[in-house]
Amino acid sequence: MAKILSRFNDILKANINELLDKFEDPSKMIDQYLRDMMEDLAEVKEETAVVMAEETRTKRAVDANVAEVEKYLALAQKALEAGNENDARVFLSKKQELETAGAALHTAYAVAHENAMKMRQLHDKLTNDINELKARREAIKAKVSVAKTQEKLNQFDDHSDAAQDAMAAFKRMEEKADQMLDKANSMAELNSKPVDEAKALEKKYATSSPSVEDELAALKSKMGL
Repeated sequence: MAKILSRFNDILKANINELLDKFEDPSKMIDQYLRDMMEDLAEVKEETAVVMAEETRTKRAVDANVAEVEKYLALAQKALEAGNENDARVFLSKKQELETAGAALHTAYAVAHENAMKMRQLHDKLTNDINELKARREAIKAKVSVAKTQEKLNQFDDHSDAAQDAMAAFKRMEEKADQMLDKANSMAELNSKPVDEAKALEKKYATSSPSVEDELAALKSKMGL
């Protein structure tokens, strides 16, 4: 019994929040904690039944002793009424023996009764704690689920930030490429020779006007003009 009481007191003193802090997944830990408490409850319940049975047995012995004492007192009274003092002495002597034994029985019953009360209180406290923990379990699991979802969202935010950084870097490279192209075009323009407008016009008239004049002279000669 001492082992049961010691173990149960350890359970009552345990801080659930401190236990949960040691594990990555509180929802799994609280399920394990409930299983452990249910095992403890079964053991406490069995021990409580034994202690309560002992209380009942000692109470029955006390009641039987009291009945025997009253019986021999009544017999002593009848013996005196019949004028038999020696018989009355025998009955009173037996009564005193029973009263001496009854004192020990009363002491045993008092201890058994106290133990039964303590065990019943421990049993009821553990039962209430288990029911409370069951009620809190779903809330804890819901919090864990929300926390895990938030962690995923945080990871996605990190990916989004990385994508934004990549886009910014891409834009910088694009601007740099445009600058390089503009510079190359400018260099090509600077490297080209100046345009000679006279030469350009000379080429224009050399390819069109003389041929027209020659064809016009030939046509006039043919027509006798």
